[in-house]
Amino acid sequence: MGFEGILVLVVIAFILLSLYLEITGPSFTFLIGIIVIGIAGILSPREILSGFANQQIAVIILLLILGDIVRRTGVLDAIFDGLFQYARSYKAFMARMMAIVGVFSAFLNNTPLVAIMMPYVHNWSKRNNFRPSKLLIPLSYAAILGGCATLIGTSTNLIVNGLVVDQKIIPDLEALDLFDFVYVGAPMMVIGFFYMLIWGDKLLPNRADVISSFSHRSREYVVEAQIRSNSKYVGKSVEEANLRNLKGLFLVEILRGDQKIAPVSPTVILKKHDVLIFAGETETIIEMINTNSGLVLTQVGMFTHKTHTEVREAVVSHNSTLINKTVKDANFRGKYDAAIIAIHRNGERISGKIGTVKLKAGDVLLLLTGEDFIDRANDTQDFYLISKIRDFRKLKFYKIAVLLGGFLAAIILSAFKLVPLFLALTVLLILVLALKIASPKDIPKSIDYPLILVIVLSLALGTAMIKTGVAGMIADFIISIFRPFGSIGLLTGIYAITAILGAYITNKAAVAIIFPISLTTAVNLGADPMPFVLVVSFAAAANFMTPIGYQTNLMVYGPGGYSFKDFFKIGFPLTILYMIVTVVILSYMYLWPVQ
Repeated sequence: MGFEGILVLVVIAFILLSLYLEITGPSFTFLIGIIVIGIAGILSPREILSGFANQQIAVIILLLILGDIVRRTGVLDAIFDGLFQYARSYKAFMARMMAIVGVFSAFLNNTPLVAIMMPYVHNWSKRNNFRPSKLLIPLSYAAILGGCATLIGTSTNLIVNGLVVDQKIIPDLEALDLFDFVYVGAPMMVIGFFYMLIWGDKLLPNRADVISSFSHRSREYVVEAQIRSNSKYVGKSVEEANLRNLKGLFLVEILRGDQKIAPVSPTVILKKHDVLIFAGETETIIEMINTNSGLVLTQVGMFTHKTHTEVREAVVSHNSTLINKTVKDANFRGKYDAAIIAIHRNGERISGKIGTVKLKAGDVLLLLTGEDFIDRANDTQDFYLISKIRDFRKLKFYKIAVLLGGFLAAIILSAFKLVPLFLALTVLLILVLALKIASPKDIPKSIDYPLILVIVLSLALGTAMIKTGVAGMIADFIISIFRPFGSIGLLTGIYAITAILGAYITNKAAVAIIFPISLTTAVNLGADPMPFVLVVSFAAAANFMTPIGYQTNLMVYGPGGYSFKDFFKIGFPLTILYMIVTVVILSYMYLWPVQ
């Protein structure tokens, strides 16, 4: 190995150390490493940037864009609410989520499934006072575990099958069947399920996600909600209804007719039409607008039936005609096509119903606005707009059918290899924009640019490892260590090196390097080639240790606010478990009867 190979090893060591110790961010770490490799002349600029033309990156971008569009429409919430209606606790939700995603991933492309589930998992965790970081890695792992159980569950298995068909080393080696993978994949689905259920909560970080960190506002608003007549809260105490522990909300007082209950005792029994006054954060209040929680924001009214509404913040100006007027007397709806749903008054706690609050200069208003709001507010001196926070769109049935039906059609067409997933998703995105389901100006906001840079640069690193012979050298070294231990030792070594390479140079590149080595090893030993074929596939596809090792890991990496260390801490034990189970089952099925 010459200077170039040594330099690549040094760069790999730097990247691993920096990512694990979080010395610099992932994108900057990879950028430094690849620039060094480029300056040394190991990779040309074309090779460094070639990842931008990679179809899988384009597919991930399209899935994130479409997933964000689905999230903003809220059309899936009702469907998933039905599936998860009895999953009130963290472990109950995780169990149901992993089971559903795992089974579906065995027969459908797992990246679209994760894209569809991510927004709901994110919203559910927010509503139930959990961090998304506790659920997004389990979502990705469930998709990986399920995908490994059948031939069509993951593209890696299909690639290995393609190599089996094309290889010339063993002319009579037959193509893999749909369920050749199930003997290892199904037990590992169960083992992985219980691993995450038992140890997931202990190993997973409790970290604020990027979206929450970015959008968090320190302003505390006062908001008014009423208990519906058919609410699940009627007849329960405040403590039983868990209203004292809502994330981001504090129950200030209860108004019951002319009676005011404050402070609120945990033993107070709730009645229908009770008005609850909360002090809360912006994001939590917004989530109350469209969720069927049994509480209704009293100021929203008919705005929930509008096809397009926005949540905006405005501050009352010092020469405003609204000063000293109550919210009710200000006639905000009639004047501006907007409803004041919450008020923030810095340093002062507001009491009583929102409608009776007298407005003051400097009050920050949280508004739910209709389509005419901007036109009506342009010429006013009563308030100044601060920001637009959220956009709500209620879609017509045919638009919902196009969005969800198009997603399902794209998955099915790609699963049966009728249309590439990239083309199917591109056509769907064009339809979504043409039908005005989403606005083109919102699309750039859905793209995680640092994540895309990490993927492109990791592909460049893989190219450098292959080009300099570092990947082959590592493979030969590992296999030479395990060769004295016979067939089982070699299966273990092949699994280990494939998993390591897959974690850092992508699983497809790992398969391309290791498959011919593994098959040749089987021939030299005079052993059944099937376990040596399958072990490469399982090791490459069951990739849990890094976010860049598998596309679903990449998808949850940014939204979950994860670090590389998080994936290694949770994924390394699961990888060892998967390796042990794979080697034992494959050895029992194909090698032990012969020996």
